[in-house]
This record gives sequence, C-alpha cells and structure tokens, in this order.
Amino acid sequence: MASFPVQRALKSWWRTQLHRLDDYRSSEQVPEESDVVIIGAGISGVSVAYHLLNQNKGHNGPQITILEAREACSGATGRNGGHLKPDPYNFIGEIAAEYGPEAAEEVAKFERAHIDAIRELVQTENIDCDFVLTKAVDVQLNPRECRNIKASFDQLPGLGVESARRVDFYGQTDAEERSRVKGAHGCLSYEAGHIWPYKLVLHILDRCVERGAKLYTHTPAQSISSERDASGKWTVNTPRGSIKTQHVVFASNAYTPAILPMYSGKIVPVRGVCCRIVPTRPVEKLTETYTLRWSGREFDYLIPREDGSIVVGGAWSKYYQDASNWYNVANDGEMIEPAKEYFRNYMQRHFHGWEQSGAYIDHIWTGIMGYSTDSLPHIGQIPGKPGQLIIAGFTGHGMPQAWLSGKGVAAMVAEGIPFAQSGIPKLFETTQIRLENNRNDILESMEDPNQPRSRL
Repeated sequence: MASFPVQRALKSWWRTQLHRLDDYRSSEQVPEESDVVIIGAGISGVSVAYHLLNQNKGHNGPQITILEAREACSGATGRNGGHLKPDPYNFIGEIAAEYGPEAAEEVAKFERAHIDAIRELVQTENIDCDFVLTKAVDVQLNPRECRNIKASFDQLPGLGVESARRVDFYGQTDAEERSRVKGAHGCLSYEAGHIWPYKLVLHILDRCVERGAKLYTHTPAQSISSERDASGKWTVNTPRGSIKTQHVVFASNAYTPAILPMYSGKIVPVRGVCCRIVPTRPVEKLTETYTLRWSGREFDYLIPREDGSIVVGGAWSKYYQDASNWYNVANDGEMIEPAKEYFRNYMQRHFHGWEQSGAYIDHIWTGIMGYSTDSLPHIGQIPGKPGQLIIAGFTGHGMPQAWLSGKGVAAMVAEGIPFAQSGIPKLFETTQIRLENNRNDILESMEDPNQPRSRL
C-alpha cells in the first residue's frame, strides 16, 4: 500500500545540527500559481531547483515552489550512510550482462562524474559539509563470492567497460593487510568520497531560497489533478492550499506511489538501518570507506569520519528473511527489531586494531529507500502526463546518481529538451514499457541472497 512519510521518524545522526530552513515555510499558504512545483526536498529535488535557478542567473528565473512532507532533507538523503560512491564494476557488471557494455560504461561514467561535480559544487558554493575524497575498499568475506566477483571483474575491460580499469584488486594474500578487515578473502579499491549529506542539501536549499524559490516544509503534496485545466496547468493540492503549475517534478523517491499511483509496484519503499559508532579509547583511524560483503545481498557499508566515529549501515542478514521488516515499509519511526543488537561491538569484531577501542553505538536509526523493481532509477517525462517529470527510485544508490540527474531534469523543464539530450544515462529513462514490465528484482533477490541488487 502506498504511504506518505510518517511524522515522527527516528532521529538520524546527520540531523543533529539543524539548519534554519529545516522547519521553514515561505508563507502560511502556498502560492496560487508557480512555474514549477518540486515535490521533495532531498538531494534530487534540491538539485532540480538549484540548476533551474542557475540557468537563469541575471534574468527573471522561474517561480519555483518546493514542497516537503516533513522537515527539509528528512527522507533518504538525510538518513543514509553519507557515501558518495560510484560503482565501477559490481552492478556495472550486471548492466553489461543485461544491456551491453556500452550502456554499462555510460552509467559508470555518469556515476564517476558525480565525484567531480560534488567536489566542484562544494568549492564553488563554499559548503561546509565535510566532503572527503578518498578510496572505497570493498571487502569480500565469502570465498565463493570473492571468486565470482573476481571472475566478473576480470571480464569487464575486455568487454569495453573501461571503468573497471580504475579498480585495484587484492587477493587473499594481501587483502587482510590492505583492508584491516579480519578474514578478508579479497578486496577491491577505487576512488570514492563521503559527505555530511544533510549539510550539503540544506546549504544548496538556502541558496535556492535566497534566489527566490519558495519552500514549504510539513506541506505534503496530497494529490495532483487527473487532467490539466484549459490553460494547460496541473493543480497540486496541499494542506496549505492548491497550486496551479505548468510543471510538476516528483522528487519523492519511495513515497512517489502515494501521489502518483501509476508507479505503485514499480517504486517500492524499502526500510534499512544505519548507526554511528564512536570509539572511547585511542585507535588508529580508518581513512577509507568500506563495504563488507558476505554475499550479493548480505553486506554492510561504512564511512569513517574525521572525528573518529564510523557511520555503519546494513545488518541485512538479520532481517531480510521476513519481508514485513522491510519490503513496502515506509515507517522510519521504528527500529527493525532483529537488527537492533547487530552493530554492538561491530568494529571490535571486524577490524584489526579496534579490539580495545571501547567503540559503542551512540545513534541508530532507520530510513526509507525507494527501490525500483527493475533496479534502475525512473527519471524523465512521465508517460501520458505532459509537464510532469519524475526523478526517483534510486534503489539505495542515489548519492552518485541524483545530483546530475537533477541537472538533466532541470534542462528538460527549462529548455524543453528530450531525455536523450539531458546527459542522463539512457537506461534511467522512465517509459511505459518499464511501467508495464512485471519483473521484481527486489523479491527475486530475497529468494536468492547471492543476487547483488542493492548498491549502498
């Protein structure tokens, strides 16, 4: 059943230093008209607004209204692991097998471009968001999984997937020393980054409001008119009034089906869990991000912070067998009970040098991701709805896909260009054919945990 965000979510550590716009409304009632209405104030929606306004610097820009059901950046962007991690080989290998190496390389280049784009954004806008450029270390803890990953990885350059050449592989002889992870059978390393996502988004949101965008938190889009009026405008209904607009952008990720029923069963809310671990005794800091992988679906992800703490997410192995814990669940106000104790002594168990760290969990929370049933984002013009666009369904991998997707959506809105000229990978385009496809990678991967679908 499609759901709106619950109003009392568990507190994410990223939301412990709140910005002035966190609970902001530009006026008591929404404007009666707006050129563009963006639903969602996470990284996707804010990217669309920012790029729309940047395209009109020095001119009268479009009137933009941003609606958010809860506080600003309180959804997946404000509750994730903080990774800015492109995938140059793993899911890219699956794309190459299903859609061909050219499509895979297009996605890989697009994801890699996010590191440079976010780094340039942070520098240009002078954003204090703890941006760090580093290496990712993907550690294989299952010998069979390691062999499969290595075999797939070795084939990619020969197929023309050049992104795999940026990845270094370490076999069992070197993997444990290279990664500092106990029992490593192999590991792969490549360039990645991490950030404080809430601070990034709120800084950019502040810029948008300064440039004239209207922001309304605690103002959900409750429904959209089924047809355009005589002037070609849609009506967006909210508790603070209705807005007539030429363009509606659904940047609502997991919650999209609640207001756009045609995406029910195509974008599914999936609940995950994340925490922050803090050492109490001196310990050699980790400087790289991690994935610890036991199988295609059983993995955890970690980012080390400059303050010595570690943000860790995952625990999938403790709860995936019961789909009621996570599948089509939009409640991030409750903990996933089977995962509650999973992270206790996590660093001591898995990392050399952390045995006497006294590391403990100081925050733990859940978050709702928007999973696409065909594992690809839905972006672009919504079939049969002129002037309505979607940017959603990132399947737990939005940070290296959403920002430049927002740039492409902004160009489609402002310039009327077709998707093919947007700079977004072709596979990401939402189409009627995709909406009519009955595949469900999410449930299929539950039946076979060795099937790698989620790419956090």
